[in-house]
Parts: sequence; C-alpha cells; structure tokens
Amino acid sequence: MTSCRCGAPAVHHARYSGEHLCATHFQESVERRVRRELRQQGPFKRDVSIAVALSGGKDSVVALRLVHETFRDNPLVRVSALTVDEGIAGYRPPSMEIAAAHCREIGVEHLVLSYEETAGLTMDRVAADPRRQHLPCAYCGVLRRRNLNEGAKRLRATHLATGHNLDDTAQTILMNHLRGDVDRLGRMGPHRPEHVQPGLVPRILPLRSIPEKEVALYAILRGWAFHDGECPYSLDATRGRYRDLLLDLEEKEPGTRHALLAGYDRLQPLLSGGAKIGACGKCGEPTSGPVCRACQLVAEVGGALR
Repeated sequence: MTSCRCGAPAVHHARYSGEHLCATHFQESVERRVRRELRQQGPFKRDVSIAVALSGGKDSVVALRLVHETFRDNPLVRVSALTVDEGIAGYRPPSMEIAAAHCREIGVEHLVLSYEETAGLTMDRVAADPRRQHLPCAYCGVLRRRNLNEGAKRLRATHLATGHNLDDTAQTILMNHLRGDVDRLGRMGPHRPEHVQPGLVPRILPLRSIPEKEVALYAILRGWAFHDGECPYSLDATRGRYRDLLLDLEEKEPGTRHALLAGYDRLQPLLSGGAKIGACGKCGEPTSGPVCRACQLVAEVGGALR
C-alpha cells in the first residue's frame, strides 16, 4: 500500500502534483486551499453576510460546512444557506431534506425558494410542455441563477457562495473560450469588486481549485451526508461533452484543469466584466438586454416571473 509522507496509508493520489496523502493530510490540504480561495476572493473583514447555495449535493454541502467552519468564530461574518427547489419529483425532495438537516446541525438560517413561487411553474411541467423550444437545462439554468440572486437578496447577503469545483470551473472556462464568448468569460465568478453589477449579488467560489473527486472524498472522510442522484433532465446537457473532453485531457495530461484555471486568473484582470447590466423591462431584474433571458424562456411555456 502506498504511504503518505508521514508514513500513514495514503487515501488519495493527486496525479497532477504527484502527492500521496493520508486522510489527515488530505483533509488539511483541502481546507488550506479553501481558506486560500476565501482570502483571495475576500476580504471578509466587516459587515459581511455570505449566502451559500445549498442543493444537498457533495459540492454545496462541503462549501457550506467549510465556509461555516472558517467564519463561525468571526462575529462580523454571518453565514446562511439558500436552496432552490426546481420542482423535480423524486430528485429534489431527498436532497432538500439533506440540506435542511445540515443547516439544523450547524445552526444557520435556511431559505428555500422554488420556481413555483418565483415563476409559477416547475421543471417537471416545463420538460413536458409541447411549447418548449430548448432542452430543459436551458430553462433551469436561467431560473436557477435568478432564484439564487433573488434569494441572496432576501437573505440580505453581501456575497453568494456556490459549490463550483475545479472541474465545473474548468469546463465553463473551456466552453466560453471555444465559443468565443468574451462577455461570459468576463462575468464569471469569483466577481472582482470593479466588475460587480447593480442588482447582482457578487459570487464567490470557495471550491474552485478542488477537483470534483477530491470534494467527494473529503465529504466522505468527514462523514457528511450528501445527495448523489443525477438530475433526470441533465442527460443531454451540452456541458457533458466538455466534461468528457476535459476528463480525457486530464487523464492524458494531469494538471490540465489547473492550467486552465491559472490561465484564466491571469486573463481575468484584462476582461471588462461583461456587457453592462440594466433592468429587465418586464420583471425589473438585472439583464444585459431590454428583456432578461428568464422572462423570455418563461413566457414560452406560459409562466410569469413574479
């Protein structure tokens, strides 16, 4: 059995760095990287309220628990949790139970905001609607972003933390590069102070340097329950092709994901932060056009943003 540098049995081999780590040193490595991200994405010195997007999956559970552990002794930082209920029977209810249990355990405020409440529809109804012109993920993505921003404002949050891990972040960077979408690259989180747009709660990404498998292993070693079901509507999602491509590249060239992130970090200060944001002519929420994408998509299937 391979050993850690301390002599204990290794539980993880990071091919991108060559390290073999035991359970203790692996956990310390994850926590150190998360604290570094929070320091770099801060500063969180006074009058800070962080709402953590909490689905109940491994990434969001680890994000919530580590953000809470980092700031629980700091009276100037308040941590809360925000769960989006898309209305997917058999998939979302079990994860919401797990999310609620974590919030009770650590004693943080927990807000659940549903598509039914904010748009008058559920993803189950959208997926079955014959008027639908796009894959379900197109509707869900814009509604989730809207609900997260709305929920963060209801929680009076100064920052919205999401559980995007290194794989998620690298996929998004690659997608935007290959599409030539410089505006989206500029809008990616974590949001620099000069790029924060009116009406949008700035995002932070505590796990963005942690590979997905490491997030899962960390949650297991800490004994934290999480929901590992797959959304029934995500099977045809475009992102899956980029995920497979990156996994193949990472297998052949360990460190590819970290290189994409490092390159983006060097590029980000040169980006403008995307198109300027105004107010949607229908719902009043922030948008770069006269009518936000959420209003356009919801109208297709007979919903109405509230």
